[in-house]
Amino acid sequence: MQPLLFLTLMYTPTKYRNLVNEFLASKPYNREPKELYEPVQYELAIGGKRIRPILMLMAYHMLREDVESILPVAVGLETYHNYTLVHDDIMDEATLRRGMPTVHVKWNQTTALLCSEIMVLHSYEGVMQAPAEVRDEVLKVFTQTAVEISEGQQYDIEFETRSDVTVSEYLEMIRLKTSVLLACALKIGAMQGGASKTDCDLIYAFGEKIGLAFQLQDDYLDVYGDSKTFGKNIGGDILCNKKTYMLLSALNLANDEIKSQLQNWITMENPDPEEKISAVTSIYNELGIQELCKKEIRTYYNEAHDLLDRISIPEDKKKVLWDYVSSMIDRSF
Repeated sequence: MQPLLFLTLMYTPTKYRNLVNEFLASKPYNREPKELYEPVQYELAIGGKRIRPILMLMAYHMLREDVESILPVAVGLETYHNYTLVHDDIMDEATLRRGMPTVHVKWNQTTALLCSEIMVLHSYEGVMQAPAEVRDEVLKVFTQTAVEISEGQQYDIEFETRSDVTVSEYLEMIRLKTSVLLACALKIGAMQGGASKTDCDLIYAFGEKIGLAFQLQDDYLDVYGDSKTFGKNIGGDILCNKKTYMLLSALNLANDEIKSQLQNWITMENPDPEEKISAVTSIYNELGIQELCKKEIRTYYNEAHDLLDRISIPEDKKKVLWDYVSSMIDRSF
């Protein structure tokens, strides 16, 4: 008799996402007072790509099959991510999140702050369900990540009123605010799967690189993207004078004359939106900012690939993760 072949259970990104959404739906926040818990459930139920829990599940699945066993930890991380979104929306005075009213608009700011505190506690409750043998280290990584995200948010706030922000400072800010949570998701997944310390460190660095590539792609698409595929109007960062890689690189490369033109658009009160977007985009084109940003994205993309190559896991298992990451980065870069 021929021996039975061991078949690896395959999951698609959609399957991982469904697992996360089903787990969230199976744990309703039905405690009292409702005015505290309903906003939590509302925020977690209005969608999102679930990138962070998917990355955690993928990292774990490269090593072990029982991905559903770490869903509490993955959803804990997603809960923390959504907590940061509630806070971001309050600070940005945003009225919509994923096409729905933000929590502080649908309820009020006080309720939004209180429910976000509950979300932090529930995120720790989830993360604490990591396997006992790695629980302390998982909590250490998660807590350090939470600290760094707050540091990144503070830098972002400070940058709004600073006129001397450098490109390197901006890259460090987005690493803290965005990349480290992706890196944390991957590392915690690998840790729970039993990966070596070296591989855990490599997958963390991999997550940092893809996070930087994702954010720079966002900056790029806000100027050069298609609003139908980008999901929001083009030029929003230009209109609000947001300090992005595009703007900071332009200010760094421009001669005095072009820098003066750019500064005029930044300080102008109530400019015509289309005229401002067109003028600033033309300056970017003149300075080669489009290709500069694409080159930077390609660099992080390639560095991430090199890091993944160094992880001592069979290539066929790493391919699922790489294909998922690649699908979120425009191949034209």
